[in-house]
Order: sequence, then C-alpha cells, then structure tokens
Amino acid sequence: MPVSKAAQDFVPVKEIRDGIVVLKDGSLRAILLASSVNFALKSADEQQAIILQFQSFLNALDFSIEISIQSRELDIRPYIAMLEGRYKNELGDLMKVQIREYIQFVKSFVEQTSIMTKTFFVVVPFSPTIATSSNPLATITGKKKGAEAAKNDLAEFEENRTQLEERLGAVSQGLVRCGIRSVQLGTEEIVELFYKTFNPGDLEKPMVPTPAAAQ
Repeated sequence: MPVSKAAQDFVPVKEIRDGIVVLKDGSLRAILLASSVNFALKSADEQQAIILQFQSFLNALDFSIEISIQSRELDIRPYIAMLEGRYKNELGDLMKVQIREYIQFVKSFVEQTSIMTKTFFVVVPFSPTIATSSNPLATITGKKKGAEAAKNDLAEFEENRTQLEERLGAVSQGLVRCGIRSVQLGTEEIVELFYKTFNPGDLEKPMVPTPAAAQ
C-alpha cells in the first residue's frame, strides 16, 4: 500500500529563525503585515495619485515581491464574549436590557450576513547565490555538522539577513509613500499565520472563554 506523506513534506519551509522564514533551498523570506487603503472613498485625483505612486514603487524594485491577501469569515465570538461579560457586570437594569438587545442584534445580523475580514501580507524574498555558500548541497540536506560548520552557518545566515533587511527597508518605505503602513511579523506570528493557513478548520472549533473577555 502507498505510504502517505506528512504535510511537512509538501511545505518548503526548513525553519523560522528570528522572524525569518528559511526555505529548504537556503533562500530567505520575510513577511510584512500591511494596512489597507479605502480606495473607493478617495477622490479621483487621490486615486490617480495612489496608482501612480504604487506604480513607481513597483518599478523601483530590482527584486520580486509577493502580495498575499487572506479573506476569512469574521469570528464574532470574542466580541460576543466581551459583551456577555459586560452584561454580567452591569448593575443598571436599563443598560442590561440594552446590552442584551444589542447582543441579539449582532448575532442575528451575523447569521444573515457573511462578514469577511481581509488581511494583507507582503512577502520579501532573498536567495543567496551558490558562491556565498560553503557547501550548498549540505545546507539543503541538513548534513552540516560540527562547531565550525554551525559557526559558518550562523555567519552566512546573518549576512543573508542583512541583505534581506535592506530589501525590507526599501519595501516599507515604498509602501509608506503609497499611504500604507507595514510591520514585520515575528517568529511566533509567522508560526501562527502558517498554522491558520494549513489548519483552517481549527477556526471553527468552540472558543474557550477567557477571564479577559469579562473585563
């Protein structure tokens, strides 16, 4: 019978180190979380200015980037849990009635209307040339051993990260000119992002109320 492979075998990620995704081929990726621009509410002149600035930003890059948009159904349960906590702590009868009616309104509205939330990411890559690696095949297969090899690996990673951070700076500045704020994801945030991407069903699991929800 055919042997099924683990999901990790299909994901080209070797490790996540210091907020940097290291792929199995030795290349690096950094992920920026970007804000959005309400383009439809801008005037015609403002829209044209944003388009031209974004075009200028892309033309100024001498490397490729990836823009990823995640669209998910909004999980309203934490907000409802917070309202339930306010309801329990409220002393005024009139306010309790208003909170209860508002909770029912929100639940009914969400049931009838699919509310989606969008998150924007910009992936910035850096692929070191073969000449910069002392043993690229060993790096890919993970067969480097010994203190000296580990030291070389660390030095090579730091050198490549410096190059990647320069690209990050260029991308961040270009986005700011377009009116878009961005922040680099850390290690834990990247892990959470990958987990939610590959395990979308976990978002439907029952939520365990936390004490903070009652504050």
